[in-house]
Amino acid sequence: MIRKFKEGDISKVLNIWFGSNVEVHNFISRDFWFNNLHFVESALSQSEVYISLYNNSISGFIGLNNDFIEGLFVDSKYRSKGIGKQLLDYVKLNHHILKLNVYVKNMRAIAFYKRNGFIISRKFIDELTGENSYEMVWTEL
Repeated sequence: MIRKFKEGDISKVLNIWFGSNVEVHNFISRDFWFNNLHFVESALSQSEVYISLYNNSISGFIGLNNDFIEGLFVDSKYRSKGIGKQLLDYVKLNHHILKLNVYVKNMRAIAFYKRNGFIISRKFIDELTGENSYEMVWTEL
């Protein structure tokens, strides 16, 4: 089940965000993610966020700012169960175009987005981390 984010979700969502980033982006310092927790916490209340529930537990979330996907995260216990695809498909219903940024080193995410119709539109260096990144775009057919 997918539903809108509620304030009571904040702790679990931040735990998923932090844990996923530390695990998946192990090429970036753990301190970087920890130092950005407060920023993410305030950004969540200003973004369009949807929560995925699996067996009544928050299993993942997707956050958008207009047509830009700020993040798509699935708790490590629930990965490879189709949750990320469900969240992506859910937001595609109300958007004609979606964009996102992904680190070049995050090959699993790049493959996931390509399988779900995204194409790489440009390569750039992320100013906050110095890491090579791709902008990826999906457009409704």
